[in-house]
Amino acid sequence: MRMIFVNLPVKDLKASRAFFSSLGFTFNEQFSDDTAACMVIDDNIFAMLLTEPKFRSFIVGEISDTARTTEVITALSAGSRAECDEMFDKAIAAGGKPWKPAIDYGSMYGVSFQDLDGHVWEFMWMDMSAQQG
Repeated sequence: MRMIFVNLPVKDLKASRAFFSSLGFTFNEQFSDDTAACMVIDDNIFAMLLTEPKFRSFIVGEISDTARTTEVITALSAGSRAECDEMFDKAIAAGGKPWKPAIDYGSMYGVSFQDLDGHVWEFMWMDMSAQQG
């Protein structure tokens, strides 16, 4: 079994935990402390929210300036178009910023926002039966 850990630098760990908690995510306290929070996305998918000093200890070079560049787009699947909109609304209410307009291709729909640190998140829904060829 493989697992994925997306590591993201954050300026204010407490604020980031509150932001993602308001979106419905939980945290694995076994892998969290004052410098890191292990956000559970799914059974084998996690986002490690790391204070900037902690993040720096893992990298070579500088932390990306999300005000000037896009470092990555973290796209998560959603069960419906409504769930995409719900997650977007929660993110904006919690202090996130809209990123790009929603995309709507009929059988594929998605929304995107930036979290408190400018990291881009997308929630995407696809009608898999329409994708069958």
